[in-house]
Amino acid sequence: MDIDLAAEIADDPQLGSAGPSQASENAVSTAAAAAAAEAPTHTRTERTRNGTLATPAVRMVSRELGVNIADVDGTGKDGRVLKEDVVRFSSSSGDVVGASTPAAGQQEEIVALTPVQHQMFKVMTASLGIPHFLYSDEVVLDALARVRGTLAPTQRLTYLPFVIKAVSVALAEYPLLNSRVDASGAEKPRLVRRAAHNIGVAMDTPLGLLVPNIKDVARRSIVDVAAELLRLQAAAAVGKLAPADLAAGTITVSNIGNIGGTVVAPVIVSSEVTILGVGRARTVPAFADDGAVVPRSVVNFSWSADHRVVDGATMARMAARVRELVQEPEKLLVGLR
Repeated sequence: MDIDLAAEIADDPQLGSAGPSQASENAVSTAAAAAAAEAPTHTRTERTRNGTLATPAVRMVSRELGVNIADVDGTGKDGRVLKEDVVRFSSSSGDVVGASTPAAGQQEEIVALTPVQHQMFKVMTASLGIPHFLYSDEVVLDALARVRGTLAPTQRLTYLPFVIKAVSVALAEYPLLNSRVDASGAEKPRLVRRAAHNIGVAMDTPLGLLVPNIKDVARRSIVDVAAELLRLQAAAAVGKLAPADLAAGTITVSNIGNIGGTVVAPVIVSSEVTILGVGRARTVPAFADDGAVVPRSVVNFSWSADHRVVDGATMARMAARVRELVQEPEKLLVGLR
C-alpha cells in the first residue's frame, strides 16, 4: 500500500473514539420506572391466562417493549417473570427501545482527516479503480535462518533485507513488474519501465502508514540494504522522513507479519504495477525426505498485480523466482553485484 506523501507530512492529532452508547438500556430502565410508578403500591403477583407469573409492573414493561410475556422464561421464585427477564429477552430478540431514534443509538464525533489520511484517501480511492489479482505462495525459511545464524556474530540481520534483495534480483529478470502505467495522455496507455529498483517498505508510523523506499537496491549489498532500512525505520518512528525518502518508489514490500496475519491482499497504487505482502513467519510440521515429521519455518508471500498489464503467468514466475532465492540463499549471494 504505497502512498506518495513527499509533499505533505504533518503531526497526527489525537483522535478520540466514541464508544457505544448505553441509551437503549437507559430507555428500558425509564420505561420500567414509569410502569412501577403507575402500578398499585402492593406487589401482588398475577398469573396470566397461560399460567405465567408476573407482577403488573413487569407486564407493563413487557407491553412497552412489545414482548409477549408468555415467551419469556422466568427466573424468579416459582418461575416468576422478572423485569430483568423481559429486558434480557427483548435485547436478545433485537427489540431495543429507541433504536429508531438517532440520539438513542450511538454518540458520534466528526473529525477532520489528517494530511496523511487525506493523501491515503485520494491514493487508495484511485488504486481500487485498478483491476487487481492476488497470487499467494508459501516460502520455507529454514536455509535462510541458517545463513542468518552464520552471519550473526558480525551482522545483525532480519529476514527483510534478504527478501528485498531477492525482489531486486528477480526484477532484473522480470522488468515488467518494475514499471508503471501511463494513461494520462490523449494517446493510448503506455508502459513506462524504470531502470532503478527503488523498493518501498510500508511502515506503521505515528503519522500513519508511510512508504519510504530504498533507492537503487540492485547496486546495494544485503548489509547496505539492512543499514538503509534501519535508517528509514528510525526516521519514520520520529516523523523525520525526508520528502526524497518517500518519492520515486517503483515496487513495494509490505511486511504485515511483524504485526500479525499470514495472508494479506495488499493494494497497489497507480505509480506501480505490483506489491508484495509478507505474512507472519510460523513453524509447522512437515515431512522430511525420509518420511519423518520435522518442524519447518514458513511464511506466506502474497502478491497483488495490475491485471491490465500483468498476466498471471508472469506474476507466478516472478513469485517463484523470489521464493527460490529466499529458500536457497546461496543463489541469492551468487547473483549479487
